[in-house]
Amino acid sequence: MASKSLPARGGPDSKAVTPGAPNQTLYCTNLPDKRIQKNDLRTALYSLFSTYGTVLDVVAMKTSKMRGQAHIVFKDVQASTQALRALQGFEFFGKQMKIVYAKGSSNVISKLRGTYIAPAEAAAAPVTTDLQKSIFSGPPGALPPRPTTGANGEIHGLKRPREEESDNEEAPMDEDSDVPMEASSDEE
Repeated sequence: MASKSLPARGGPDSKAVTPGAPNQTLYCTNLPDKRIQKNDLRTALYSLFSTYGTVLDVVAMKTSKMRGQAHIVFKDVQASTQALRALQGFEFFGKQMKIVYAKGSSNVISKLRGTYIAPAEAAAAPVTTDLQKSIFSGPPGALPPRPTTGANGEIHGLKRPREEESDNEEAPMDEDSDVPMEASSDEE
């Protein structure tokens, strides 16, 4: 699955990685994005990082902006620090992981602390009309009254009476045919 390779110290590939302020959430980059499915990536990351402490959440997305990146949320800072030190430069599916502390706190941690505030909706509330308000604020099955007269005084919203048909008249039928029904088929 994965193997540890030690990066060359002071070599051209080694860059000084500044881990940032200690945090319970680790931000991993340089992860494989093409050869592995998202669920398999999350499972592999969980298996790898859970050896260092309790992992609360693994967030790995395959969108074009977030591919090859993941956030791993630990229960405590000590576990995340231990995992960061042990797995920095770890070769994971053929690529060396780069791990730093995340900039902000994870939503999972905020929910556990009771300080979670849901993000405000960016879209403005839709404009509702009086008709919509009357329909949706009323009891189920109740409809607003329909207007009975139109602009020119005609009655709207009422059923028209049916025109009376006399029962004496019958529908015209071709009964004058001398050919019986069996013989009048199109088959010959």
